[in-house]
Amino acid sequence: MSERQVHILLKELSQVLVQLSDKVVDNFLDALHAVKQQDEQSVRQIRIIEDEIDMAEINLEERCLAFLATQQPVAKDLRAIVTIIKINDDLKHIGALTFHIIDRIPEISPEMLESFEFENIGIHAGEMVKKSIQAFVSKDSILARHVSAMDDEIDSIHRKVFKRVTALMKSPDSDLDQLIATLSISRYIERMADHAARIANEVVFLVTGKIVRHTEWAYEKLITL
Repeated sequence: MSERQVHILLKELSQVLVQLSDKVVDNFLDALHAVKQQDEQSVRQIRIIEDEIDMAEINLEERCLAFLATQQPVAKDLRAIVTIIKINDDLKHIGALTFHIIDRIPEISPEMLESFEFENIGIHAGEMVKKSIQAFVSKDSILARHVSAMDDEIDSIHRKVFKRVTALMKSPDSDLDQLIATLSISRYIERMADHAARIANEVVFLVTGKIVRHTEWAYEKLITL
């Protein structure tokens, strides 16, 4: 395969990744909305779409591995295909979070979800994913680093939710199961933002060749900051 054909194939794989990321983010946000509305019909559709996404992720990974095996790329082409594989893996984990959210429907009321404004926070995390993918497409390491910085805001929101929920748990008439579910949903959104930051760091690797490590929040930091 000629160098031009290699680049055409890489461009095609990149386009598949972009389309996949849009479906992943939309399904994640639909899951938050379905929990808020207690919409079981939407939940069934979300599960169907997530299964389709899973198959698309597997197909993309197989195509990338076939590319590595048959083309033996070097330098920038190698970094590009490795980046696509790693971003695809991050999207797979976001999809898993979508399932976790809809599984919480029986445990949390729409009023509780609304009081913490999780849907709005989820939109912010979703924008992080979209911007990180935009950085990938444009090979913009500056935008990628900006996305990584945005993760601090989600971390801060998660800490506030943690402190508010733990305070509510002290009340003798508190609904512990619902409060635990609330913490879980906050954590799922925070994890989505983590994956967006990882994607952004992978873009930095693609553009510069430098590996950037993403530091995750530990429980100790939640209770000390």
